[in-house]
Parts: sequence; structure tokens; C-alpha cells
Amino acid sequence: MAAMAIGMMDGAYFVGRNEILSWVNATLQLNISRVEEAASGAIQCQMMDMTHPGVVPMHKVNFDAKTEYDMIQNYKVLQEAFNKLKIEKHIEVNKLVKGRPLDNLEFLQWLKRYCDSINGGIMNENYNPVERRSKGGKERNSRVSHKVSKSLQANNFPSVISGNGTGLKTSVPKQGRNYAVSGGANSAAEIQAMSEQILDLKLSVDHLEKERDFYFAKLRDIEILCQTHGLEHLPMAAAIKKILYAADAKESPLAEAQELISRTLNADAAEVEDDA
Repeated sequence: MAAMAIGMMDGAYFVGRNEILSWVNATLQLNISRVEEAASGAIQCQMMDMTHPGVVPMHKVNFDAKTEYDMIQNYKVLQEAFNKLKIEKHIEVNKLVKGRPLDNLEFLQWLKRYCDSINGGIMNENYNPVERRSKGGKERNSRVSHKVSKSLQANNFPSVISGNGTGLKTSVPKQGRNYAVSGGANSAAEIQAMSEQILDLKLSVDHLEKERDFYFAKLRDIEILCQTHGLEHLPMAAAIKKILYAADAKESPLAEAQELISRTLNADAAEVEDDA
């Protein structure tokens, strides 16, 4: 199937992080905010369970996996499902369990393309993701955002020992408490927004580097071909090398290369006429 062998420059790998997260959350009724939260492999297992009911033994999937060992067990379940379905897709488990955003994003991008190729992107209406998750390990703990919220509450509601020496705790004034909560919430929102911007920029840079390497490798192959013994002096090879080695980025060497070929063709035509 085409989705199983898509190249790195395929449109599937240009689907944005936000679109991938929306797809995961809407399909599986989750609330993840980062692609790294899919590093455990549990989400991928459930996506395959939805796409191919009965293939994934959900009772073996640990949605609360935190250690690399537990995550690897989930990927073993996923690999077994791939084997049953004869999906020739290499799972880079060692990279995925590290939680690197780009590695997990690329795998989810591939998974979305695969699922879309099976059901046309239409979710199975009879599939209950919450109920199916209950057949696996424990539900995932609250998201990091919840932890941040609780942390802010703890920091913004300090207990004050009363001056009577009894050790009774009294709360801070209501006005000061509201200001602290508001200020802390704004700071957390700003940090979250900046973190997302940094992640988006990093992903963009990673994609650009991959694209650069992809095209550079092709240009290098062309260069080697033009340097092949017996071909390097051919007009076409000379014209191609003129384009490859052009140093001025402002002016295209295409016209000069075309003129070189045209002169050669005209010379060959004149020689043929003379021989005739």
C-alpha cells in the first residue's frame, strides 16, 4: 500500500504538528498537547486497534507507561500488529522512546497517512476509544498542564502562621490571592506559547535541513554521473556541470548552458551537411 512506502518528501510529512494533535485528540478522545506524549507507543497501538479491530491485543497495551522498558513493550505489541497485517514499516523504537519531537511527529504523520488510506479518514462510528482503552493498562495521568496548574495554585496560596503562636494557618488576603493567581496564570500561558513557538521553529528547521540534504544528494548523484569516464566531455554533461558549478546565484546559467548545447548541435549538423 502506498502509505506504507511513502518517501520523506511526500506531503504526509508536511502535515503540521497542530493538525496531528487535533487528529489524535478527536479520533481517540484524548487531550494531548505535545507530540512527545505519544512516545510510549500506546496511542499508535490504539490507532491500529481502531483501524483494524481485533488485531491489537489492547489488554497488553500500557497507557501509563513511563519507563523505556514499558514503552518498548508497547512497541512490541505494535510491531506484532504490523507483522500480522504484513506492514513493512520499520519502527525506530530507540529514537521514539527518547521523546524527541521530530521523531514522534514523523511517525504520527506516517500513521495518519496509513489510517487515512485504510478508511479514507473516516472514523469507525462503532468504535469507543475510551472503552477500548479501559481494556489496556491504566489511563494516562493528567496532562502536564494540569500539573502546572496545581503547582501554581500551591505557590499562589501560601499558608501564613498566625501571630498568636498557636500554629493555626490563615489564608492571604483575597485581593492579593487573586492577583497572584492571575499573574501566575498569565506567566504560565506566556511560557506555554513561547515553548510552542520554539518547538514549531525547531520542527521547521529540521524539515528544511532534511529537504536540503535530500536535494543535495540528488545534485551530487548528477555530478558523479557527469564525471563518468566517457561522458564527461559530452556537450550535455558540460552544460549540466555549468549549471551545477555556477557561482553567481543572481543570474541563471541556464541560457549559457542551452547556448553551449545549441552550438554543438549546429556544429554537428553542419558537419553532416559537409559530409553529404
